[in-house]
Amino acid sequence: MAQPLTVPSMTAGPDFVLRPWEMSDLSLVREAAADDYIPLITTIPSPYSDEEAEAFVRRQWERAETGAGYPFAIVRTRDRRPVGSIGLWLGESAEGRATVGYWMTGPARRQGVAGAALRTVTTWALHELGIPRVQLLVEPWNTASARTAESAGYVSEGLLRSWQRIGDRRRDMVMYVRLDDDRTAQGPSAARG
Repeated sequence: MAQPLTVPSMTAGPDFVLRPWEMSDLSLVREAAADDYIPLITTIPSPYSDEEAEAFVRRQWERAETGAGYPFAIVRTRDRRPVGSIGLWLGESAEGRATVGYWMTGPARRQGVAGAALRTVTTWALHELGIPRVQLLVEPWNTASARTAESAGYVSEGLLRSWQRIGDRRRDMVMYVRLDDDRTAQGPSAARG
């Protein structure tokens, strides 16, 4: 059995912090449950209920307790409002790979929040945890998520046909990868945090 993990709190740029999920994040779960896409790609309950939302938060805690990965809530510092989620999943860590996934609620999109969170988690995974390869999957139509990945130094490795079930059908996914010796678009110093 994997060792329990401690989810740290980390600053993601000047305006956001990544921290462990709390029961006070039910408003974020409610907002995500109302989104057309987030419940299809996550375990966010839809339709929303307080009981299912509490179970979702407990699952985030269990993922850390069982060593499956590091689930973070993305929180705006000025008003402590949670606006999204990012997780680093360690299912393939024995092979030197981890997978990152993220989502943002509608009002937080197109503001650079996901990019700041992704750069923070990626730098931490590569340089603090020593994971050689961090990967993420994006549907080909999702150009905003592809831009976010590329802004954090990820490179597309190609199309994985019929890779994953989303909703009621199998979907193609594009694999994006960042290696421990890659650099972000801003240059080598940005990659080191």
